Amino acid sequence: MDFNTAYEAFLSKHRISREGERLRRLNEGHGHLEKLILENVWWPAIGHFDDLHPEYEVSDFRDGARFLDFAWLPGPIRLNIEGDGFDTHARKVTLSGFDDDRIRQNHLIIDGWKVLRFSHNMVKERPRLCQQMLLQFMGTIYGMRTADDGAKARLSSEEKEIVRHALRVRQPMHPKDVSQLLHVEAQKARKLLHGLVKKEVLMPAGSGMRRINTYRLTPSVKLDDLDL
Repeated sequence: MDFNTAYEAFLSKHRISREGERLRRLNEGHGHLEKLILENVWWPAIGHFDDLHPEYEVSDFRDGARFLDFAWLPGPIRLNIEGDGFDTHARKVTLSGFDDDRIRQNHLIIDGWKVLRFSHNMVKERPRLCQQMLLQFMGTIYGMRTADDGAKARLSSEEKEIVRHALRVRQPMHPKDVSQLLHVEAQKARKLLHGLVKKEVLMPAGSGMRRINTYRLTPSVKLDDLDL
């Protein structure tokens, strides 16, 4: 599915499930920057919108309600992604508003939220950097650590793409998945997967011992050490 089709389905799904202020906020608060974050950062890095909620309502520390640009909620993890427009934050914000924004973020962190903030300029001009930050966050959340004091595994561009795909789908991969992903023959796909197993980046996911048919990321791998 291409981005625009997935994006429209994503918004439609959340519009249908909302009413009142939550619906109004989605229709009016989700704008150009928020779409750009999805198009330039989230979609290229993750590839789907599962567990992602736009204009997500949270309780305010003053017993009111606030809305986060995005909340990613895959179970116990709570990630807030915010987009910061330069004009809004640099010229229109008041001193009390500036303080309030920091208090708001501090309370989110106290309540157990993780927070990633991207400026409009970063999202537009340096999307790859933003994608890497997002993937690094995913790596830390899933507890991936190197077993060799952080030595970087040297991965080819094809191997890196396989690792990114493994992170996006979050389920065991078959050689045919890699064939389709990279447009290569099955033999080449198996060779790439075996190479990643030798580098201790992937491990067999099935129970068979004679022939490996499925693979998953090794829990000991730390994604930021793979130079993705």
